[in-house]
Amino acid sequence: MNIDSQLSGHADRDDTSPILIIPYMWIGDFVRNHTVVRVLKERWPNRPVDLLTTSLCAPLVDYMPGVRAGIVWDLPRGRLAVGRQLSLAKLLRERNYGTALVLPRTWKAAIAPALAGIPERIGFVGEFRFGLINHWRWGEKKLPRFIDKNAALAQPDGAPLPPEWPVPQLRVPAEEIVRWRQANGLSAGAAVALAPGSVGVSKRWTYYPEAARLLVERGLEVWVVGGPAEKGLAQEIVAAGGAGVRDLTGNDLRNGVLAMAAAGVAISNDSGLMHIAAALGTPTMGIFGPTSPYLWAPLNGLAATVVQDKSVLSCQPCQSTICKMNDHRCMRDIAASEVVAIAQRVLGEIGARATT
Repeated sequence: MNIDSQLSGHADRDDTSPILIIPYMWIGDFVRNHTVVRVLKERWPNRPVDLLTTSLCAPLVDYMPGVRAGIVWDLPRGRLAVGRQLSLAKLLRERNYGTALVLPRTWKAAIAPALAGIPERIGFVGEFRFGLINHWRWGEKKLPRFIDKNAALAQPDGAPLPPEWPVPQLRVPAEEIVRWRQANGLSAGAAVALAPGSVGVSKRWTYYPEAARLLVERGLEVWVVGGPAEKGLAQEIVAAGGAGVRDLTGNDLRNGVLAMAAAGVAISNDSGLMHIAAALGTPTMGIFGPTSPYLWAPLNGLAATVVQDKSVLSCQPCQSTICKMNDHRCMRDIAASEVVAIAQRVLGEIGARATT
């Protein structure tokens, strides 16, 4: 493998050594990692690509085209865990990776690839990782979006950003969706999936219970999707919407993937489930308040980007996890009736396309 020629943009396309991606492990960021996979497969079509993953994100790997395997390895966030790092390095060494892309800028993320002796370890300058990363990239702060920073590492050094990146893809076999519906006692009709959770309370739209009630009154089936942290929210939504609402929250992310794949439309905060739904091709409505759709919306595009337009707020977008001014108006001023009307329009457009 001629690393120098690869970094200059003249890669040996006959190289077959596998590539390891060390990604960010938040769910939405992990979905967006599939863009990095697609860039690598376009550049090196004959090289297998693996992803390091946590047990939480592992189900996503099963639905990512072009990924050979997920290396499931849970490392604690708050400490180094030397023994776990050494064991991971041993596993990586056995798999004979030729290249590792270390997407996070942290020192800890680069330890195992270095200990494993992976010949080419690519990453941005950060946290004194000299010796751990041996192919430095510079200029991260000049890249506008999170996806630009990550996918640029999959390109030759110094290559210009493309006008558009390949969008993330998640593909669920139709028969798996059918089995999931049957196992959960769900009808075959179109349903609206609600994803009321998010990391950071400021990103949570608070009118999901009212929206569920309005959707059920219009004859629509409603599913509440999320993890165990959303169980309390799901109970509030079920109480408001009645028998037409199903609580599908739980511990297994695979259940969330299948719910989003089966739904007719998804309504979500800026969260991991929004990125999952969009990557699946499910028409997705993203509700944005403190975060910027330009920076954080899925590359796949949304059926609707919902933001408040009643007033100009000097603090929006603040990117903060807790509202410190304006009493959360960036989210409170988005009415449930407005969101439901958009959802009905999206479902109507889908139905119209299906009949033509």
